[in-house]
Amino acid sequence: MRKQFLIHLSAALLTGALLTASLSACEHKEVVLDNESVANFTEPAAGEEICVMTIKDQGDIKIRFFPDETEKGTENFKELVKSGFYDELPFHRIIDKFMIQGGDPKGDGTGGRDAWGGTGFTQTVSDHLAHVPGAVAYAINPQERLNKSQFYIVTGDEITDEKFGTLEQQGKKFSPFRQKLYRQFGGAPHLDGGYEIFGQVISGMDIVMQLQTVPTNSNNKPKTPVLIEKAVIVPYDGSGCEWVNWKGEKQPGINTEG
Repeated sequence: MRKQFLIHLSAALLTGALLTASLSACEHKEVVLDNESVANFTEPAAGEEICVMTIKDQGDIKIRFFPDETEKGTENFKELVKSGFYDELPFHRIIDKFMIQGGDPKGDGTGGRDAWGGTGFTQTVSDHLAHVPGAVAYAINPQERLNKSQFYIVTGDEITDEKFGTLEQQGKKFSPFRQKLYRQFGGAPHLDGGYEIFGQVISGMDIVMQLQTVPTNSNNKPKTPVLIEKAVIVPYDGSGCEWVNWKGEKQPGINTEG
């Protein structure tokens, strides 16, 4: 197994109508985010199953999963991929410096199903995962709050003291660890605690960063379709991972394993 880069410091959401650059779902209840380890920047073991998602005319995005944190969410996405569900589906909603969203067969943010043909399943929100660039999470309906097939990939923006102050006014408090994490990488910390992160892009973030800048209409729908040509589940070959910040710059991660 290649060396794991586990972020650990000794100190110290989505339908088209819901996922916006500023969410209100947690504004009126206190959410404290103080777990001091985040698994996003860990390399999968050789042979572990990952997803390779081919974006038409762009290339491959590789996604690792976190079954120890979100078992059913991981299983759902894998089974949908294996069934060919995502093949030829669009990224129907794109917001620069925030995220790209796909997985809706209707292509308008109102469709989707789970892998078992049902109407969705309950979220599992892990405090060991964060909405840093490359995080992959389920988009949910704000009334149902159930995971189905829609998902988003975070691109994110720079996170400053002012933004942390605004979030605290909305009832979300971040530990020094989380603040350091988001200051280095950027992301979308306002989504933490409200949406199930089940994966992380480990290769192809350059493609994701390019996609977030495609021209869109007033509903954030790309004017030219951005399609998932094919998605497959394959064993990880140990080829290594790349982490980036909100500007697309490669980062080494934070390694304090000694």
